[in-house]
This record gives sequence, C-alpha cells and structure tokens, in this order.
Amino acid sequence: MGTAALLKKVQARLHIRNQLVRECLAEMLSTFMLIIITLGSSAQKITSSEIKGNLITSYLGGALAVMVGVYTAGGVSGAHMNPAFSFAMCLLGQFPWWKFPIFVVVQILASFISAGAVYILYYDAIWYYSNGTLTVSGPRETASIFATYPADYVSITNGFVDQVIGTGVLMVGVMGILDARNKAVPKGLEPVVVALLVLSIESSMGANCGCPLNPARDLGPRLFTYVAGWGPEVFRWVQRRG
Repeated sequence: MGTAALLKKVQARLHIRNQLVRECLAEMLSTFMLIIITLGSSAQKITSSEIKGNLITSYLGGALAVMVGVYTAGGVSGAHMNPAFSFAMCLLGQFPWWKFPIFVVVQILASFISAGAVYILYYDAIWYYSNGTLTVSGPRETASIFATYPADYVSITNGFVDQVIGTGVLMVGVMGILDARNKAVPKGLEPVVVALLVLSIESSMGANCGCPLNPARDLGPRLFTYVAGWGPEVFRWVQRRG
C-alpha cells in the first residue's frame, strides 16, 4: 500500500461525521488559538518587564489572535470564540438556542486549556519574574497574564458599564462588518477587518479593566489561575498592581 493510499485510509477513519461534534471541535480549536496568542503576548510583556513586549504588542497580539481564530475554524463553527457573540447570534435568529450552552462550555474549556498551555510555555519565566510567589497584586504579580483586573480607581459599577459598552461596540461592529447590506468587505478579508475592530476597541477602551470583551477569555484562564496556585484571590475585586 502506497503512502498516499495509507494516508487516505487513515483520514477516512478519523473523519468525524457528526456535525455537532465537528462544530464543537472547531470552536474549541479556534478559541484555543485566540486565547493562547492573547495570553502569550501578555506573558511576554509582563515576564520580560516590558523589555520584549509592551502594551502595543499585547494589543496587537490580542487583535491578530482574533483573526487567526476565525481563519482557523470559521468555515466549520463560525468561530464565535465568545459567549457574547454566540448570544447575539441567538438573539438575531442566526444560531439555535439549544447550541448556545454547548458552545459556551466549549469556549470556556478551550480558554482554560489555553491558559494551561501558556503557563507551561512561560513556566520558568513566570516563576523567575514572580520570585517564586504567585500573586494577584503587587509589583511582581503574574495573575494579569491570564485574566484581566480593573485599575485601582475603577468601581464595580464603572467596571460593569465599561464591559457592557466595550462588548456592545464589538458586537455592533462585527454585525456591521458581516451585514451584506453594508459596504462589503472583500471576501476572505472579514477576519482582518474584525481584528482591526478589536484593536481599535483595545486602544480606546482598555484602560479601566483591560478590555476582555469576552467572558470565556476571562473566566477560563481565571479558573486556571485559581487551581494552578494563585488561589481564590483571583475572584476578588483587587488592584492589578499595587
């Protein structure tokens, strides 16, 4: 049996026929790509004391990660990568409600796994930078590699409003980009334009809370830090650096 025939036979055996399973795996892969690049850019910035990265590279990493995620699996699952986007699609009747909780679980799980991958990738750097202590606040905190924390002047109310407005702008922008009745984006370049949208929001609305814009992007990695040694403090309203 030739190599080509063998590969074709293996491919046929590995082919997943169940559409829901395929969509879930695609959504998991796209969310994984989004979060690993986003958190990786943050880890590079923080653990190098901003020598090998800064706020701009972190924003670029997060924006380009959206583009990579959409190109990775957009044709199979739609690459929602965000419970807020899945919810908006349900409200518009473009996504079935019964799939919504399934996608949310998949997105959070993928984010959790991505956080673990970044922790492994930057394990030595994290422990070296933190002087062997995993903290949520202070000059050597590393929790903000994985989850976003508010500035010390931001109240709970202002933080809530910040996220509602930021996520709302993201949803309206994405819907406008995908609406065929608007000025059309060249076919195949929609992910690039969405990435630019994310970059614009990060650059204008990131000061208060770090601009997560995505419940899965924040909750999955935050859960990881809780179990990986940062402890319950990751769920408290704390200063990012103090």
